[in-house]
Amino acid sequence: MSGFFKRNPNPNPNRNHGRDWRSDRRSRPRPRRNFTCPTKGSSQFYCAIFALVVISLVATIFLQSSVTNVFKPGGEKVMFSRDHHNFGNVLRFVPLRLLQRFSKQSSLDLLRTEPRVAIRPPRLAIVLGSMKKDPLSLMLLTVAKGLQRLGYMLTIYTIEDGEAHSSWKQIGCQPFVLGGENISHVDWSIFEGIVLSSLEAERATTSLMQEPFSSIPVIWVIQEDALGKRLPVYAEMGWDPLIIKWRSAFSRADVVVFPEFSLPMLYSVLDNGNFYVISGSPVDVWAAESYIESHSKYQLRKENELREDDLLILVIGSPLFYNELPWEYATAMHAIGPLAMKLMRTKDMEGSFKFVFLCGNSTDGYRDTLQEIASRLGFPNGSIRHYGMDGDVNSVLLMADIVIYGSFQEEQGFPPLLIRAMSFEKPVIAPDLAIIKKYIVNRVHGLIFRARDPDTLTRAFSLLLSDMKLSKFAHLVASSGKLLSRDMLASECITGYARLLEDVLQFPSDTLLPVSISQLQQRTWEWTLFNEEMEMLDREVTLNNFDQSSVVYALENELASNDGMRSASENETETMTHDNPTQLDWDVLSEMEISEDFERRETEQLVERMDRTFGSWEETYNIARKAEKLKFEANERDEGELERTGQPLCIYEIYSGNGAWPFLHHGALYRGLSLSTRARRSKSDDVDAVSRLPLLNDTYYRDLLCEIGGMFSIANRVDGIHKIPWIGFQSWRAAGRQVSLSIQAENILEETIHGETKGDVIYYWVRLDIDTRLTGAHANLNFWSMCDILNGGHCRAVFENTFRQMYGLPLDMATLPPMPDDGDHWSSLHCWAMPTPSFLEFMMFSRMFVDSLDNVVHNWSNGNACFLGSSKLEKKHCYCRILDLLVNVWAYHSARKMVYINPNSGSLEEQHPIEQRNGLMWVKYFNFTLLKSMDEDLAEEADDQDHPNDRWLWPLTGEVHWQGIYEREREERYRQKMDKKRKSKQKLSERHRKGYQQKTLGR
Repeated sequence: MSGFFKRNPNPNPNRNHGRDWRSDRRSRPRPRRNFTCPTKGSSQFYCAIFALVVISLVATIFLQSSVTNVFKPGGEKVMFSRDHHNFGNVLRFVPLRLLQRFSKQSSLDLLRTEPRVAIRPPRLAIVLGSMKKDPLSLMLLTVAKGLQRLGYMLTIYTIEDGEAHSSWKQIGCQPFVLGGENISHVDWSIFEGIVLSSLEAERATTSLMQEPFSSIPVIWVIQEDALGKRLPVYAEMGWDPLIIKWRSAFSRADVVVFPEFSLPMLYSVLDNGNFYVISGSPVDVWAAESYIESHSKYQLRKENELREDDLLILVIGSPLFYNELPWEYATAMHAIGPLAMKLMRTKDMEGSFKFVFLCGNSTDGYRDTLQEIASRLGFPNGSIRHYGMDGDVNSVLLMADIVIYGSFQEEQGFPPLLIRAMSFEKPVIAPDLAIIKKYIVNRVHGLIFRARDPDTLTRAFSLLLSDMKLSKFAHLVASSGKLLSRDMLASECITGYARLLEDVLQFPSDTLLPVSISQLQQRTWEWTLFNEEMEMLDREVTLNNFDQSSVVYALENELASNDGMRSASENETETMTHDNPTQLDWDVLSEMEISEDFERRETEQLVERMDRTFGSWEETYNIARKAEKLKFEANERDEGELERTGQPLCIYEIYSGNGAWPFLHHGALYRGLSLSTRARRSKSDDVDAVSRLPLLNDTYYRDLLCEIGGMFSIANRVDGIHKIPWIGFQSWRAAGRQVSLSIQAENILEETIHGETKGDVIYYWVRLDIDTRLTGAHANLNFWSMCDILNGGHCRAVFENTFRQMYGLPLDMATLPPMPDDGDHWSSLHCWAMPTPSFLEFMMFSRMFVDSLDNVVHNWSNGNACFLGSSKLEKKHCYCRILDLLVNVWAYHSARKMVYINPNSGSLEEQHPIEQRNGLMWVKYFNFTLLKSMDEDLAEEADDQDHPNDRWLWPLTGEVHWQGIYEREREERYRQKMDKKRKSKQKLSERHRKGYQQKTLGR
């Protein structure tokens, strides 16, 4: 019979010897039962086996196309490819789209070789669904500790607090609970990336989908299979809105990470081309150790009608085919069965060994099929047991004596069921697959046999037995295997996430680059954080079963209630449509319409024949004016406008998306300024910057200018929007970073402005060092050093070239305005208030500066890229951070008084006193007369359309006015006036000459 298992991989139909019983693993049809054959005796047995082989081969060819479709979730987005080998296939998960995207990004190793000015670590947010002490928390804690060693600064958020709170504090992370509406009050823009740790973190995706957070990289770690098991139910019930909602949430993530390769297939319906696998999780070790503490091996055998001295040989298969019957299972029976039966006959222990198969479901009928095959191989009755994967898997593993991995399918990841078996301290026997040999050392952690030679399986099995009991060697191998499994894949998991972050994240100019992954030496899970308080629960239930309190169930309930309402509405509509109109109804309706039309025409003719008296023109005009005054929409003043009546100051809060709404203030002092028409708050009097400045319709320039683009829109015909003496601005990020004005500071600011009678004063309340969150020696960096840090190290050179081009200065002349290092602070985040005339002067200077900056950057980089930053987001908002600091240069050198308001206490403190600036200020360049003349020169040039370059930004940033325009407009008005007088005189002259003649009344 041994020759029966040695089939040529490419059998010749003309030859019938040397056939291998193992069929192609691409499909596994269930074996048929009750085979018949015309021969009798022993030949009938061989005929039955031959029939099995033929059926398997035919079914393999027939089902090949269907299996191919199953293993291509996401269509062309994610591909599972096959490489044919002598035994089985190589089934590989290849995230093509992600790999192509990663290859296009600049390598972090290349960035490490370039000069870099950085002062802070990269920030990373981790959002936990809950803080339970479970394998997921252990994995995240281990990865987080490894990332800290690489230099990342972590901020931990959790949807619900839990017992793992103290464990996170042990590694230096203070978790913040995001209950209720707190999720929408997090400024995600301060992070380089966000990691969502479970399905429960779906609640945070709503905020992350909105601007200005939609461009922040998001990595979503999915370890639960609860949703994946429910997706077929949704499709069956027609809950397409729920599937669409989850698909939309999954699409927000740049990468969706799974811990094993079977989960992407389970979630294939939600695939958006962003699925990724990082192997490694302590869930199997956790489950085994927890189960051992609460269950007894011999008690489980008693409950399953097994004797204590029975030898249980458990055969398990590939996790990718849990619902299929692997044909390789019969290899174990064929190779081990004769040896086991021989030992039993020698020891007179008939029936003391059992083959246990763990595959499929308990209701699939595999037991009868396996028993039939076993009986034909000569096994005694009752020697075969089958357990389904839908049952208590841990109990089967705990009862077993020896575990055999019976799949010859090459896989990418180490089989998780084999890790769990090793964690139960069971000696394992596995084929010589590449992934097996990568971790298991033969005869150390387990036994490895050659898949092509079943005799090696027999020899490996014999090493584990001594007098029908496990040998000392078996116990030694089992112990070594348990030690290996406890921290298996921990190193790969940590390095996998670290490498993924390097591929996904963009590191801004002011951030330090993470340490090289090669220096990471961590090889174990952080068990010490959980050992003292570890809850011994059945983690199989916690992780894999459907949690009725999870977000999955909550969304189902929400849809079910909406679906019920929709069903009622549909039933009502159906009831109404049952009473369809008949032809008689249509005829009656047509007659009614004809009759009404005839009466209308008759009434109109009668009215035309009646005499009517008209009032005077004065009466008609007064009636029209009265009707105009009664129009509510045209005369109703907005509530915000009424609140601001009589106050001296209005602070415009600049925002660019719905995600910034929770950070905006309400009340008379503040008014929103939206950089996006679609993102304006409803039922508010927020200013639409795009409608006031058409340049902002161009997303390229809107992204380049950021907040200062909104200021340009306010300055453009300012009298139509702002008519009060003081004006202020504040980015929404100030409130997001909790550095905006408090109520006390607001009151002091308004009182101070009320009492201000003369002098140009600038008040600001966000310091530059707070914005960058610097501490220690970095907090007192001088202005230009800080500017370089925030702008890729090129701020000084760019500012100098821009300043030179703006004023037309020679190349040999110094053009970098000095900014002293006097220990005082500078303004940031556009948080300042000043007199409205001063604001208009600052806008005049800023418009000319931005125009020169645009030319310098465009010429320097040849229009291809922005060198004022290293990350993708910095290049998109190229001018933003240098323009954020521009108010400091203008205020310092134009001799404005600079006052800092503490946003918490409201105290006032003058910064950079004017008397200390004497001899340092470049007042001549910031003189209003000079700036006004420069502005008029540009306006004249724009009016004459006399500019050498097609790319000219200045005319698009505001009004274009110069003296010539005023004179031309005055001349035009005078010409129109004279032309009107001439026509009037001509008309009077004609009337005097010909006299007045009445027009003919009729013919």
